[in-house]
Amino acid sequence: MESDDFVLPGTELGFAEEFMPGKGTYEDDGKVYSAMTGTLKIDMKERKIIVEPRTNIIPEPKVGDIVIGKILDVKQQFGVVRVIRLLGNPRELPDTIGTIHISRAKSSYVQDISMEFSGGDIVKAKVVDIKRHPISLGTVEKDLGIIKAYCSKCNIALELENGKLKCPNCSSIESRKCSSDYGNGNV
Repeated sequence: MESDDFVLPGTELGFAEEFMPGKGTYEDDGKVYSAMTGTLKIDMKERKIIVEPRTNIIPEPKVGDIVIGKILDVKQQFGVVRVIRLLGNPRELPDTIGTIHISRAKSSYVQDISMEFSGGDIVKAKVVDIKRHPISLGTVEKDLGIIKAYCSKCNIALELENGKLKCPNCSSIESRKCSSDYGNGNV
């Protein structure tokens, strides 16, 4: 095999005695194999084999990334979020769960996190920490927070009117930590 060759998952690329397995590869029984479809890159200086993806791979959230998610549940100290995707990337993230701790909900003091988030809401949040599971998210910045909320009484999308969220069906007024992008479909 030579650098720039096209490889498929499971293709034998070399021996572990000669090359270290790099990104997109794995070692099994002393041999290095491709873990994905891509282009083979051999780094002779580092003695490392890498496979650069040639397919649309599933993105992984990194600290600082902005994500779109759905609030699954609100506990006493945090909201549980099903992270759907990275902002600007249409591909869904499989089985990624995050939490927004009460201290990371907004810049001012939050006494009751259920006043900021509710189950079913769509949220735009920043990845704060990926070392823990679930990953830690925050919505402190003005452009972060709920981008679509639903009435807790009749489950109709709430409309932003004079800084308040109002249900067009039952006229209920609700409170949330809204993003400055609330309701304009900019996700």
